[in-house]
Amino acid sequence: MRPKHTQHPLPAFPVYSCAFLSPTELVLGGGGGASRSGIKNKLRLYNVSDDRSIELKDEYELEKGEDAPMSMAVHQKTATIVCGVNSVEEKLLKGENEHCRTFSVAAAKIKPLTTTNTIPVVPDKDDFQKVTVLSPDGTLLAIAGSNDLTLLSFPSLEPVVETIHVERDIYDATFSKNNLVITTTHNLLVYGLPTTVPKSSTTTSPKKSKKKSKATASETNEKLSSLELQKTVDVPPSTGEGSTFRAGRYHPTDDKTMYTVINVVPPRSRKTKSLNRQSFICKWNTSSWVLEKIRKVGDGGLTCMDLSPDGRFIGYGFSDLTVGLLDAKSLSPFASILKAHEFPPTIVKFNLDSTLLISGSPDNSIRIVSIPSDATGSSLTTIVIILLTILVLLLAVAARQFPGGIGL
Repeated sequence: MRPKHTQHPLPAFPVYSCAFLSPTELVLGGGGGASRSGIKNKLRLYNVSDDRSIELKDEYELEKGEDAPMSMAVHQKTATIVCGVNSVEEKLLKGENEHCRTFSVAAAKIKPLTTTNTIPVVPDKDDFQKVTVLSPDGTLLAIAGSNDLTLLSFPSLEPVVETIHVERDIYDATFSKNNLVITTTHNLLVYGLPTTVPKSSTTTSPKKSKKKSKATASETNEKLSSLELQKTVDVPPSTGEGSTFRAGRYHPTDDKTMYTVINVVPPRSRKTKSLNRQSFICKWNTSSWVLEKIRKVGDGGLTCMDLSPDGRFIGYGFSDLTVGLLDAKSLSPFASILKAHEFPPTIVKFNLDSTLLISGSPDNSIRIVSIPSDATGSSLTTIVIILLTILVLLLAVAARQFPGGIGL
């Protein structure tokens, strides 16, 4: 199937993150990064119409020298944006990095709220907020850099438990009602969530909330408990040597199901020919952590993934510039758009009513894909219908040729 889609050029605006405030309100994060390219780093608010047209409603320009918003989450009920933006180089050299930012959206205007820092500043290590994820009930916020993940209460941004440090690089995090799963390159780390979360109140002043967050983290650091590691799930051997996890997401309506992206880079050897890179999407039963289904997506690497809020589809971006859809239940291919961008997509995101899929890329563009309301979620169903139609036509032709009936 080839759904309707529209590309929108965004001059001088490489896209790295996005989220939906409502089915029609889209927030994009992007820019030239901390480099002196002259491309400004911004948050942009767009309205998206049913015909896939967009209208810029507002934009917030970040301070010169700060990084682009590299990850993002949105709390829809309070219209709050949470994103990762590294501070200017002067602050980084002092060991200061107010990388976790929150913004409010009211009357189609983006305004800054609070900032805090959770990722240690290490000399000669270029780290940033790679992961920004809110829990389904909106009370917990997971923030992670390369090797450290902090669980914060939302919206106060106060730490809930001790920071989790891991040896492998962190790529993703996902919440169920009772668990937090951290996706690292070589394993999934399954943690049990705290049974009680400290009550938090919405702050009114960015400066006051900033001081409060720092004081709370410092004063309560020794009192914070640790999350219990319940399970470690390694990369399945069946995907081959050189396999690494790239992303991991719980099913939005079924906590017993989780999906992961696995990219495979076969090791080079002088004796054997180098194999092609491959990528897979896996479906896990989280009750037993048994791998239920696995689908090879292609030769190359998957760069991003998202699940539709209604649980029907998996959207993905591929290194060969493709944007595609899979049926979440069967992992069957549903649709693909070849050469959707000039550079590999950095983000794919469904809107809240699962009618649109947005892809963004550093090529200064987004692509909006319409998902048909009558989509069954499986290309296999379409194939069966076609085969049955052909069979009926063949029988009709045979009936005309043999009026007396076909002997068996």
